Amino acid sequence: MIAVAPVTAGPPRVAYAVGRATGGAVVRNRVRRRLRAAVRDVSAMLRPGHAYLVSVRPGARDLTQSEMKNAIGEILGELHREPRR
Repeated sequence: MIAVAPVTAGPPRVAYAVGRATGGAVVRNRVRRRLRAAVRDVSAMLRPGHAYLVSVRPGARDLTQSEMKNAIGEILGELHREPRR
């Protein structure tokens, strides 16, 4: 899940929420590092002046790096898609 909120001007800000259900500290930190890398790969989709919260479920530890990147890219695409009229 990714939540987004407009904030003041400036670069996009990203925070990560990886709960204890994901695993021990080593597993959670590994997932967090992989999330940061995936977000960095799709950083062109982040809007300046917005804050993002990336929250994952325990199954995220089993995703490959490309699956994680694709999932984040799809979610960001949906978040910033213009509403249909």
